[in-house]
Amino acid sequence: MYTTLAVLAAFAFVYSVVASRLERTPLSGPMVFLAFGVLAGPDGFGWIDLSVDAETLRTVAELTLALVLFTDSANADLATLRRSFRIPQRLLLLGLPLTIAFGCAVGRLLFADLPLLSVALLATMLAPTDAALGEPVVTNPAVPAPIREGLNVESGLNDGICVPILFTFLALAGGADGSTGEIALRLVAEQIGIGLAVGVALSVVGRQAIAAASARGWIEEPWTQLPVVGLTLTCFALAQATGGSGFIACFAAGLTFGGLVKKHKVVLMRGAQGGGNLLALLTWVMFGAAVVAPKITAHMDWRVVVYAILSLTVVRMLPVGLCLLGLGVRSDAQLFLGWFGPRGLASIVFAVIVFDQRVAGVETLVATVVCTVTLSILAHGLTANPLATFYAARARTDPSLEDQ
Repeated sequence: MYTTLAVLAAFAFVYSVVASRLERTPLSGPMVFLAFGVLAGPDGFGWIDLSVDAETLRTVAELTLALVLFTDSANADLATLRRSFRIPQRLLLLGLPLTIAFGCAVGRLLFADLPLLSVALLATMLAPTDAALGEPVVTNPAVPAPIREGLNVESGLNDGICVPILFTFLALAGGADGSTGEIALRLVAEQIGIGLAVGVALSVVGRQAIAAASARGWIEEPWTQLPVVGLTLTCFALAQATGGSGFIACFAAGLTFGGLVKKHKVVLMRGAQGGGNLLALLTWVMFGAAVVAPKITAHMDWRVVVYAILSLTVVRMLPVGLCLLGLGVRSDAQLFLGWFGPRGLASIVFAVIVFDQRVAGVETLVATVVCTVTLSILAHGLTANPLATFYAARARTDPSLEDQ
């Protein structure tokens, strides 16, 4: 155990001190984490022993997604969304459902032996995008703001929107207890309602407590980075303990907290973002060491590869093009938006959750998610910098792109 801990801690240290330099190269963080997990894991050099049970892997993955959902939604620029709402609004309200529908259609063609609900789960797991895999696109100020902000807002909110959809399909598919459809849907409604209530209530109370403590000088560095971490984990755990969805609670809490906090939000969010980054690193390494190699070797076939390729191209890009019709968005901007729909952390966590349930064809579903995310890490990680630079150069020579 201590050898594994030493290797993981040393890797985290080394990566953290060179992260800024690596961000200027084609190597994205998830690409490095995944490669390290594969090479250092039991199927590689054996430097780390991550033979964790399913419950441990699920716990780490759930806590990671809880922090990511809170920080992403809290950092969502709602003021910008209100000013330039056209693109992200279309991507979330039309593009996301179309992506799930297209994913279901392709899944039915390729995996005809799987039930429709299993295919719907696969499409939902691969619907949310991960801005971290295309970070040079959403952080490059030379990329037109509406394009950059549209992708960033979409990525920050679509994973939270997909949570109730995933749980609904899980419940209908028999999920954990094989309950009837009516009972299952009622349980999902309760999870969503309790999650929303817990998230909103705790975030309001938490914000008031932080403001009161700050006004009295009771909270100073270094403690300013801890309250949001505690608030996030409280929202998640309390919602789960009372029959709600911890993910919905964290998503709703983040939106509420981000809307209420006007000053010092960057400082307050720093600890949660740092904790989320550390857990994300661990999740990626565990994913590479304990999941990628076994799943790819044991359950890979041509259908899995074809679905993964189509998921990253047609299933993503065609809905984006359709949902942007009538907005006057140029074809090159549509292609740019469509291509940068990388699949990452949310898809991994969803796959871990589904893998623990009694769902028909679950091995094939997880193998397909693994293949898609792995291809996305490589494809989007390698193209983010050059395509962002290329598109930014076009924007400088063609000012009309700034209006996209």
